[in-house]
Amino acid sequence: MINAIIVDDELKSRESLKILLEEFCDDVSVKALCQDVAEAIQAIQEHKPDVVFLDIQLQRETGFDLLTKLRDFDFEVIFTTAYSEYAIKAFKFSAIDYLLKPIDIEELKRALAKVEKRMGDSISVRLQQLMQNLKTTSSENYKLALPTSDGLVFVKTQDILYCEASSNYTEITVVDGKKYVVSRTLKEYEDMLSDHNFYRIHNSYLINLNAVKKYVRGEGGYVIMSNDKSLDVSKRKKEGFLTRIGAKM
Repeated sequence: MINAIIVDDELKSRESLKILLEEFCDDVSVKALCQDVAEAIQAIQEHKPDVVFLDIQLQRETGFDLLTKLRDFDFEVIFTTAYSEYAIKAFKFSAIDYLLKPIDIEELKRALAKVEKRMGDSISVRLQQLMQNLKTTSSENYKLALPTSDGLVFVKTQDILYCEASSNYTEITVVDGKKYVVSRTLKEYEDMLSDHNFYRIHNSYLINLNAVKKYVRGEGGYVIMSNDKSLDVSKRKKEGFLTRIGAKM
């Protein structure tokens, strides 16, 4: 049984989520409903939950204020939010689960399934990275959490040279020559990294434009990356790629 606490400053939101959990998630027991940081801290200390559903905005405080006031914690966090796209990307970068309001039942079940798999793992590093990503204004300081077979690896986005599709997996190559195979599609990384000077040059490749050493012309042509790896540019992506790098050919 997963013990849960719901933290949200809106009564309707708290009650709605409680009903969804009780009706559709048999293995979840809701131990407390809290409207602010003070109530949440007390409930967490009393019930020692496995997961906390945490709204970002809590009256004059935030869900992040709650986390910083707790010295340590061993529960998972699922943020509930109607927040901006920018914040959503920060969640994805840091491998933190979130639910958009109004909450979808299937999304709720998927988030809980991830929680069950991760129970017992430390969430503190992921949360620290999330808060750092939310604060930073520079792509160079952004870090991406890569889920691997034995945990998470955090890499700076600008240390990623390119990502290569491999069925429903993605192989990510970084500047030190290491490669990480992660169980996410290339499309997911395209969505996350497109604002950080990455471009999809081919169905199989997403590249860091800062790491391009040379472009060789052809029907589509190909790029030579800073590690001397050659990657094809598809004919369909050629014009958009040249526009992004500011080339006129």
